[in-house]
Amino acid sequence: MLGRAAQHIAALKRFSKPFFRGHYLVVTNTVSCGILLGAADIIRQSMERRQKPTKKWDPGRTAHMFITGCSMGPLLHYWYFWIDKIALGKQPKSIKTVIIKVVIDQTFAPCFACWYFMGMGLLQGHSVSENWNEFRRKFWDYYLAELSLWPAAQMINFLFLRPKYRVLFVNVVTLGWNVYLSYLKHRDEGE
Repeated sequence: MLGRAAQHIAALKRFSKPFFRGHYLVVTNTVSCGILLGAADIIRQSMERRQKPTKKWDPGRTAHMFITGCSMGPLLHYWYFWIDKIALGKQPKSIKTVIIKVVIDQTFAPCFACWYFMGMGLLQGHSVSENWNEFRRKFWDYYLAELSLWPAAQMINFLFLRPKYRVLFVNVVTLGWNVYLSYLKHRDEGE
C-alpha cells in the first residue's frame, strides 16, 4: 500500500516538474493565484449562504476574484525573485537575510492590497475614486490581519523554500487569507 502511494507521488512529481521551470513557472504562478482567489470566494459565499439561506451564489463575483488573482500572479512571481536579488547575501538562509526579506515584503504589502481592491472594484464597475475610498476605509482591518499572518508565513517561505516554490506556498496560505479578503471586500454588500 505504501509503495503504491510512493509511486503515485513520484508520478505526480514527474508530471508537475515542467510547470516549475522556465516560462511555465510564471504561468503556474498566475493560474494558481487565480484559481485560489476564486476558490476562496466560493468558500466565502458558501459561508454567507449558510448564514442567509435565501442568498444566491454570485458567479460574477467569483469570476472577478479569479481575474484579479490572475492579474496578481505575474506581479507576485517577479516580486519574489526581486526580493531574492536585492536581499541575497552570502547566507541567503540566514535569519538576518530572511528578516530583511520579510520586512521588505511587509513594507510593500499595502500595494498588493491596493491592487486587489482596485482590481476588484474596477471589475465590479466602480470608479477609481470609489475603490480608493473603499481601500482607505478598510485598510486598517486589512493591514492588522496581514500583520497577524504574513510575517510568520513569509519567515517559513524565505527560510525553507526554494524560490520557484514561493508563489505556490503563498497561494496555499492565501486560500484562507483570501476567504478573509472576500469577506472584507464584500462585507458592506449585505448591510
